[in-house]
Amino acid sequence: MLTMRILIADDHELFRRGVAAELTKVPGWTVAAEATNGRDAVALAASLKPDVVVLDLTMPELNGLEAARQIVLADPAARILILTAHESEQLVREVLNAGARGYVLKSDAGRTLVMALQELREGRSFFTSNVARMVLDGYLRSDSREAAPAQTLSAREREIVQLLAEGNSNKDIAKALDISVKTAETHRSNVMRKMGFASLAELVRYAIRNNIIEP
Repeated sequence: MLTMRILIADDHELFRRGVAAELTKVPGWTVAAEATNGRDAVALAASLKPDVVVLDLTMPELNGLEAARQIVLADPAARILILTAHESEQLVREVLNAGARGYVLKSDAGRTLVMALQELREGRSFFTSNVARMVLDGYLRSDSREAAPAQTLSAREREIVQLLAEGNSNKDIAKALDISVKTAETHRSNVMRKMGFASLAELVRYAIRNNIIEP
């Protein structure tokens, strides 16, 4: 079995540590680092260059989908596995478009996680059974689908969506992203206009429906 250095990002401490403990039982496998949010995961992936990155989808500050996009943008060869409780055609489509190579449901982790990581380590993809059926049935053909509203946003604007939904002010957002308050206000206006939201409450409902934040 190949050696493997793994980065795990999940904000649920007991689950994250449980996964880490199980994976380190495999000979030659080590957990290089753990992260509790997507922003830290992006930074750790860049500095540590792990063999595989395991990301939850719903995390504070930066969700797993956006983290995957940023990791792959910095390193197109990055191997990313999404490990999540959420399953939907739209999510799977967005995850694949973001560059992730695997998608495993947390309910299946006990049976398939080690196998999934082996497949990614060896350069292949792995999807939990229901997701694999979606792929085989052609549900993910982008040419037959209209672009989701969020796909019209820039990467920075998608970050703004999550930060706004988490209740951050323009000043908080400016500090988190190291931008001016005026720039944060501009991004906020652009997001609301592009998404067609008349109020912040609508944005929050959208973020909850799309598993960007937890209710």
